[in-house]
Amino acid sequence: MNGADIRLKAIIRDVCRERSAELTEVEVMPDLVRLLVEVDPQFGIHRLVKAIKGRSSRLLRQEFPQCRTRLPSLWTNSYFVSTVGGAPLAIIKKYIEHQKHV
Repeated sequence: MNGADIRLKAIIRDVCRERSAELTEVEVMPDLVRLLVEVDPQFGIHRLVKAIKGRSSRLLRQEFPQCRTRLPSLWTNSYFVSTVGGAPLAIIKKYIEHQKHV
């Protein structure tokens, strides 16, 4: 894990804490980030994702020059969201943890 990955995780934790979202798991991979997060439906997952992408893009591009080469932004506009419903959180968390080894 490099410095940008560590910093990204810290930014995600900060944004989730500020937005009263419970971050259970985060996995950073070269081409995607997987989160297991509980967010108030009144606030909306779309607002949380927008806040995470916006802040992390701004801060990572300021702090890590290698992140400035991706123009015009560090992130795409797209993201995927799925609910876990009645699935045990331990199983979902384990799935996310093991994805970096696939």
